[in-house]
Amino acid sequence: MKLRVLVFVLGICFWGIVAQAQPVSNLEISKMIESFKKDPKGPYQQIMWFCPDGSMVAPKMRCPEPGGVQRAKYKDAVVRLAQTNHVFLGQILATTPNEDFWDASNQQSRLKQYLLEKYLQATDNAWVLRRGQFYRGAIQAEDENAWGIKFCNWLLANEDALKSQFYLVREAVRGLPHMQETKSLQNIRSLSLLIADSDVEFMDARIKIHGQPDQSDIERVKAYKTKKYTKLEADTKEQVDKLIRELEVYYQPIHLKDLERYLVKVPVSSKLKQSMLNFTKLQANTKGEQRVKAVSDMLFEIRENLLQELPANRLAFLDVSIQLESILFYELTSWKPQSLKGVINLNEMLAKAATACGYIELWEWQQVKNDLQAPDVSDISLETIRKVHDCARSIIEWGTGMNTAVFDETISTFGAFEPLTYHFTDDRIRSSVLLPLGASVSRLGDFMNLISMQSNEVMDIENQSHFRGLNPGFAKGELVVVEGNVDKIEVSKEKIYLFSKPPSDLKPVAGIATVSEGNMVSHVQLLARNLGIPNAVLSQQNLTDLKKYSGTSVFYVVSPKGKVIIKPESRMTDEEKKLFVVKKRSEEKIRIPVEQIDLNQTQLVNLRKVNAANSGKLCGPKAANLGQLKQLFPDQVVEGLVVPFGIFRKHMDQAMPEVNLSYWQFLNQTFRVATEKQKAGLPGIEVDEYVLGQLATLSEAIKKMPLLPEFKEDIKQQFISVLGKPMGKVPVFLRSDTNMEDLKSFTGAGLNLTLFNVLDTEKIVQGIKDVWASPYSERSYKWRQSYLLNPENVFPSILIIPSVDVDYSGVLITKGVQSGNTDELTIAFSRGAGGAVDGQVAQSHVLEASGVNKLLSPAREPSYNGLPSTGGTLKLSSTFEKSILSMENLQEIRVFANKLQEKLKTTEGVHSNGPWDVELGFKNNKLWLFQVRPFVENKQAKASAYLQSVSPEVKSVQSISLTTILK
Repeated sequence: MKLRVLVFVLGICFWGIVAQAQPVSNLEISKMIESFKKDPKGPYQQIMWFCPDGSMVAPKMRCPEPGGVQRAKYKDAVVRLAQTNHVFLGQILATTPNEDFWDASNQQSRLKQYLLEKYLQATDNAWVLRRGQFYRGAIQAEDENAWGIKFCNWLLANEDALKSQFYLVREAVRGLPHMQETKSLQNIRSLSLLIADSDVEFMDARIKIHGQPDQSDIERVKAYKTKKYTKLEADTKEQVDKLIRELEVYYQPIHLKDLERYLVKVPVSSKLKQSMLNFTKLQANTKGEQRVKAVSDMLFEIRENLLQELPANRLAFLDVSIQLESILFYELTSWKPQSLKGVINLNEMLAKAATACGYIELWEWQQVKNDLQAPDVSDISLETIRKVHDCARSIIEWGTGMNTAVFDETISTFGAFEPLTYHFTDDRIRSSVLLPLGASVSRLGDFMNLISMQSNEVMDIENQSHFRGLNPGFAKGELVVVEGNVDKIEVSKEKIYLFSKPPSDLKPVAGIATVSEGNMVSHVQLLARNLGIPNAVLSQQNLTDLKKYSGTSVFYVVSPKGKVIIKPESRMTDEEKKLFVVKKRSEEKIRIPVEQIDLNQTQLVNLRKVNAANSGKLCGPKAANLGQLKQLFPDQVVEGLVVPFGIFRKHMDQAMPEVNLSYWQFLNQTFRVATEKQKAGLPGIEVDEYVLGQLATLSEAIKKMPLLPEFKEDIKQQFISVLGKPMGKVPVFLRSDTNMEDLKSFTGAGLNLTLFNVLDTEKIVQGIKDVWASPYSERSYKWRQSYLLNPENVFPSILIIPSVDVDYSGVLITKGVQSGNTDELTIAFSRGAGGAVDGQVAQSHVLEASGVNKLLSPAREPSYNGLPSTGGTLKLSSTFEKSILSMENLQEIRVFANKLQEKLKTTEGVHSNGPWDVELGFKNNKLWLFQVRPFVENKQAKASAYLQSVSPEVKSVQSISLTTILK
């Protein structure tokens, strides 16, 4: 009898029956990878026949029926890793079911891992296949190609995938084997990296090739070979020779006619084929600007019309699209526009090409395309140049965000055990049309900044015009460049941090700059703006370039007009040093007003019975202002309950276990002792450590505090009478609402706890105590400690409102946050609940007084919060092919904002004239209101004479000829 080993197909392809085992630790995975690198078989165990009936037989045997595939079987450890961690190493495509590889239930993780692993193999000497790549028969190229063709055609027949995930689908076609002949810079960069690792003298050439590759690199590498060849190791000699060959092939003339071979099997009835044939004919002898424009237009036409083609034709056109991108790179090496108009035109062409390649969605392009164009005049104002430049720069940010949104979760998974993974994003951006677009936008930005005297001064790095100031301010401290996972990073208020994306619960820092802005009205951004913390956006390349300065003491400035300065502390002027003369602490602090606070109300209050006049007295501003909104807009605000200050204070009079004091006495004693320590001259850091230790003890005790019987009965009854259902039958939000929020000069946004969609009765009870404890957290204390003279008098109330499972939600600011114009509106929305305030990369608009709705940024978050009726939250995946907000939504927000401002002007108890910060959402296109409060900014930072001097006024209407020559 033939030896046969029966296995399930899913097991063959990594899935198997999920083992009841603990996930493998990242350290164990790292060790596993290192062992595979040294193993002649890599991650594979032996060669087997994989048969159509799901069986495996030995290599010298035959499957019982035709159609078997011979390839390697994975080691048991690799199979277990896939089962326990959903991590796939050394993937072999042949025999893998299409659905498994697409991995829809895990947001295409398996496909993304394959693309990421191919990058690691190219940059790290085959990575896990370092020796396994020579294991004969493990991977059969012809089987991989045949599988790739079938999979790509299967995927491209899925119109939903093409519409919603065009960028990922195109990257899949680029990276999967399917007999595709493409020219890629990846091999060139990989070889240059390997050579530089062997010989530091090649580093300059490697940096040049990595950053700004062009045809001159051929002679540069040949010169290196002439000088060093005889001294090199055999492997390095081979790499040098191969690099020269790769460069010569890459930069050889490209004939558009060659693209026609991809379309041989496409029927002549195809309109896109006819366009392509006309293109190759008409552009055969063009060059320079005409060729670049035609290629960009053809790329765009393919994306715009791909779904009109039969599924069988789509792979051919995507192959052509990828080739056209390579042609575009080649053409740009021989054409560099010199005039101002030429550079603006090039930016428009490359932005259109970026859209064609999937970095920008089609609806987003429609929003900005007109703003990218050079006006049909001879002269142009500086203000117009700025608008064109800012729009083009936004395309780079949005495009980088697209790659991050698609791959970031997979990068984080792999990066935890293979740090090289974190360079994947940089590699992808440098391989894309965003690289030349970034260079061109920088030329325009440098020219604009030179004329306006607003040029950034950021160490000695290139492409400084990619920096964009958000919040004015200045800081001095150690520069910390953070790459990779930020979840566990401990920050210091004395340091300046550069992040790819900041954590949503960021503690106080001296200054920040981020690649991903998130959105300008997130809680972190509002806190930074309020406290005068300098905050800017930079490019991923800027972040990489500044990494060499991590650990350096620097002076960091963001001016009110967005100019950014980062320079060594040693180069500070006397005027700049004087900025840091220590002021009396009493001059920097404020006192929470507690004279009118009402602690006698010890029963729950119906939201309908509170209004703005109760803020800081009965409850915090969240509840008071929402109660006011309930009166002004009754159909757009849910019912609610307010747990007033008095209930908290009454509970704090209970005996605190193990300290022979009440909770309230313990709190006051903590700050009394801290004051004594300050007066005794102890260092501030020691005082803070003492306070934080005591508050941690208090916080944990409050979380275990028993609720008073009368309060438990009251809340039970009020749920029924006000919310209409018993506790445990209606999911609710529990929102902390302290008397320290929304003071005249301090916002306190997002410092304390909000619990989403709590249903279970016991969880509601525990949630109340957790919210009461949250003002004593380290983050909350650190953000507010520099402001409050009486921190012991922070009183939390709680707002309890039924959950609304909104389709999308966000923030409205009733002024232009960037421009400062009071007749504009700024909005940021994310899908689901709570994303915009938590700092997600939200869809942001400015609604101008003229009626124009300007898109500032599209959403780039791959997931969002759903609120099921069973309580808790669901993480749902999102795509970006459609705008979150409709035109009708935008118009409704305009109308609402006008009504709100008019009504609040005449509302008794409202002591602000705005602008206003409003949290709202839409469910089935109905607008719901969740919060309103004053929008607080740091006017001192904006008005600083020094900051104003950094970027003096310039006449923005000055006329500049479009024929002006740029460097």
